[in-house]
Amino acid sequence: MLPPSDAPSPRSAPVPPPPTSLSKATGVPIPGSSGLTTDGSAGPDTPPPGLEWKRLHPVTPFVRGWAVIAVLLVVFGRQSIESAPEGGIPVDGGNWWIFAVGIAAAGVIGGVYAWLSWRVTRYAYDSDAVYVHSGILFRQQRKVRLDRLQAIDIVKPLLARFFGLAELKLSVAGGGDSGAKLGFLRDADANQLRNVLLARAAGLEEAPDGEILPEAPESEVLQVPPGRLIASLLLSGAAIFLIIFVAATIVAMIVSRSISPIATIFPALIGVGAYVFSRFTSEFNFTGAISPDGIRLRHGLLETRSQTIPPGRVQAIRLTQGLLWRKADWWRVEVNVAGYADSSDGNQTGTVLLPVGSRDDALRALWLVLPDLGVDDPRPLLEAALSGSGPREEFTTSPRSARWVDPLAWQRNGYRVTSRGLLIRRGRLTRRLEVVPHERTQSLGLAQGPIQRRLGIATFVLHSTPGPVSPRVPHLSDADAAHLLHAQAARARAARTLAGPERWMQAPAQAAGLALDRAPDDEATPASAPVRLDMPDENRPTKDLL
Repeated sequence: MLPPSDAPSPRSAPVPPPPTSLSKATGVPIPGSSGLTTDGSAGPDTPPPGLEWKRLHPVTPFVRGWAVIAVLLVVFGRQSIESAPEGGIPVDGGNWWIFAVGIAAAGVIGGVYAWLSWRVTRYAYDSDAVYVHSGILFRQQRKVRLDRLQAIDIVKPLLARFFGLAELKLSVAGGGDSGAKLGFLRDADANQLRNVLLARAAGLEEAPDGEILPEAPESEVLQVPPGRLIASLLLSGAAIFLIIFVAATIVAMIVSRSISPIATIFPALIGVGAYVFSRFTSEFNFTGAISPDGIRLRHGLLETRSQTIPPGRVQAIRLTQGLLWRKADWWRVEVNVAGYADSSDGNQTGTVLLPVGSRDDALRALWLVLPDLGVDDPRPLLEAALSGSGPREEFTTSPRSARWVDPLAWQRNGYRVTSRGLLIRRGRLTRRLEVVPHERTQSLGLAQGPIQRRLGIATFVLHSTPGPVSPRVPHLSDADAAHLLHAQAARARAARTLAGPERWMQAPAQAAGLALDRAPDDEATPASAPVRLDMPDENRPTKDLL
């Protein structure tokens, strides 16, 4: 049985009293901790002596080098064409060797650069952190603290899969460069290293030297069939826009009796087509599971990705249903995880918890993040949150004056507070339900424009980590907005003091000792009982949420 999700959370300073003025945007900071990066100077982040430093797989330069070679070829080819005489370079003449020399030079430069990058990159780890040294011209020394670990991904690009290699990505809270990448490693080595790091991040004892640490068991609870994914993409706004645009272009060609209008469709066709294709390849064969390590997600067609999100690392969750999905009652579930939205490669697939699924699937995904909503019977509450309107199930909604600024959704916009989190519903054409655990509140604010000020309403904003979810309650009355601001600040402060240790399977005494050792730098608070994730019963999601 899964306990309530009072799992690990970053420690925070006490929340200052909230402001009372509604005339402009205000904020109440509730700071959290972030992952640490280091430079080459000596200091507390310097790796301890005695670490066993390792290199990446020797084939890594070849897997990475092709991208460098491709860029150099594009640059060289463009310069050669621009500098060629009128009529182009005669490949059957004496200048054909220019292309051959250019291709050879690009290959040599790319290969040497990739080999040097591999040669200077090494990594090591201990019970507290992972250390990565890299850089050719500018040396970088990076430290990723395991107690700040937000997620671990095993990524297998198409070319790396031919060699049986994988890249390990560590995401931590902080800026875009706060995480680390270890690529490429053998599949078995990447899986074993992930198991070791997750065990140490959880506070478990590591297996004896030479013994392979087994992967934690899991139970699959989510699966997206390819047919449903294709149908959802065809019913998405991007695909409908593309169909309408193509139809309008065909009509314009018939009327004008010319093919010139077709030139206007190519930019839209390329842009929308690339977006839809990227969605399909990244979300193909999507599965979700629960394990003692946390939430496990697997997906991908060309590039496969296996994600592991430890307990308590999801900052906010959002369930979305577009107008065209309403007949099938499909929903999309996205989350904010610190470190994902700031990833340097720009990949946002880590924020998707369910690409498309039924209402039961969406509620099951919500159950993965927040097993206990803090109410005795969550089903009526969730039904009112997903498709309800008006003050049902004690939802506080917008006043009647809000109809002048939001005539369609003013009765649906609202919030409900439980002992575990804040539920926000909004949107009439596109329905949204946003859920934020109290301990994950980063800061709070009120925003009020000139029209809102005249109508006596304000927008409540809850700031989360960067990601697709931006929780806010639009157009509340001044009194309701001010009350929610004060009350939510108090709830967030209380929830953070009761949150469990960052290492979710650590003994309470040991976690408290580490917290005291790190104070005041981490501003640690006394740790509560550790969070233990047992495997769910077969009908557990149905029993709790459905």
